[in-house]
Amino acid sequence: MSSLYKRKRLTVITIVYWFLLLYITTALIFWFLSLMKQNDQMAEYKFLQLKKDDPDYITKVSGIEAEQKSRVIQYIGEGSTFMLLILVGAVFVYRATRKQIKLNEQQQNFMMAITHELKTPIAIAKLNLETIQKRKLDKEQEKKLITKALSETNRLNDLCTNILLASQIDAGNYILQKEELNLNELLHESTNYFKSGFSNLQLEELPAEAVYVKGDSLLLQLAINNLIDNAIKYSGKEKMVYVLLRQEKNHAVVEIKDLGEGISDTEKLRVFEKFYRKGNENTRNTKGTGLGLYLTKKIIEDHGGSIRLKDNAPSGCIFVVKLQTIAV
Repeated sequence: MSSLYKRKRLTVITIVYWFLLLYITTALIFWFLSLMKQNDQMAEYKFLQLKKDDPDYITKVSGIEAEQKSRVIQYIGEGSTFMLLILVGAVFVYRATRKQIKLNEQQQNFMMAITHELKTPIAIAKLNLETIQKRKLDKEQEKKLITKALSETNRLNDLCTNILLASQIDAGNYILQKEELNLNELLHESTNYFKSGFSNLQLEELPAEAVYVKGDSLLLQLAINNLIDNAIKYSGKEKMVYVLLRQEKNHAVVEIKDLGEGISDTEKLRVFEKFYRKGNENTRNTKGTGLGLYLTKKIIEDHGGSIRLKDNAPSGCIFVVKLQTIAV
């Protein structure tokens, strides 16, 4: 219902906007034609004032015609300038208005998503801890509940980190702490982080020699974690997710492969946008806030690297990250 209201509101605003633009353009054309008519009338009136037996008749006629042409050029120049300014301003205002409405909608979706993302892990962790507190459990059951509570706490920590870093990076307040990083170890840490809750995550055989890059360990770890988390969310618990690392000349290439439903060509262009998530926030089943891939792209590009998305065969997606390597 809310989505329908927003679409109707946008339609009404668009109709009113184009009506006003048409009205202003029509008024400008009417003003131009009126001035042209007035110019012709003034020239005709001046011609009537002349006497044909006047020795300077031809000179005066030429002067009136020159003045008439000068005014025509002036009106065309002024009219064209005003029309250009109106059209440029109209396009700018229209695009800015649509962008603001779209941003407001994305922010509302983000608030709905963040509320859900915060409440769910808090509720699970609280329930598990209350169960441990109120009931006598054997060691195995207690360990499972504590592990689950810690897992949900880690989710909360990742969520808060994403929000905080997105805010700092957008504001230009985050300073990269670049150091030599072993990508082999970083990928091991990331896969071990997720394996406790997702057994179908597989780290493919790594290069025999360690692959080193220069970067911020916190940010690069977060970027890889976001890609793995995204692959797990959209492939489902029953399908495999693969993490690969290889070297191509002076670059390290990390691939995160999943076997999910994949992403359409249209959405491939938007998945890295801030707050963008597929589907409706009220009916979506997958978790997330729309910040993960946006933040990941910013991190990789700030490290002088690139990230792209391509289809996996027979189904799913592959996120390909390329970073400059260094010799150690």
